[in-house]
Amino acid sequence: MKNIMVLTALTFLFLGGIYRVQSENLKIPEEAIRLRVVANSNSNIDQQMKFKVTESLQDKIYELLKNTKGIEEAREILKDNLALLDNDVKQVLSKEKYPLSYELKYGFNYFPEKKYKGVVYEEGEYESVLVTLGEGKGKNWWCCLFPPLCLMEVDENDTDEVEYKFFIQEWIEKYF
Repeated sequence: MKNIMVLTALTFLFLGGIYRVQSENLKIPEEAIRLRVVANSNSNIDQQMKFKVTESLQDKIYELLKNTKGIEEAREILKDNLALLDNDVKQVLSKEKYPLSYELKYGFNYFPEKKYKGVVYEEGEYESVLVTLGEGKGKNWWCCLFPPLCLMEVDENDTDEVEYKFFIQEWIEKYF
């Protein structure tokens, strides 16, 4: 019985440490450039348009930055190609007959705090390409352009937390 009590205590300490680590605030490195697209509203059409713009921009930016060696080079490429990116957004909206305006800007833009997959990304001003559709009151999507981390999509309605399961935890829950 004493062994079970010790094992139980150690397990709770171990699991407590993991849950504490996953809830710490993390900050994307300062040497990063983000892409953020904010929808006009949370209506289906506005959210669909956000994803169409996002997909098109990701493809275009990937082509521009795929051989980039450093952040300074990435900055210059983005600055030199803002008109190209602006035209890309304009074409997507025109093709879809989307009637609302948009704004595209590059610089330090505000990002709200975001919880995603058990990680908290701190709010703050981050270097980014920001596209605001219409009034910009809808859910947003963002990723890192440099270094390229766009495989990790972050959408406001993705609030899944990371869940860790261990056989010891399951055993404790079953018997205690």
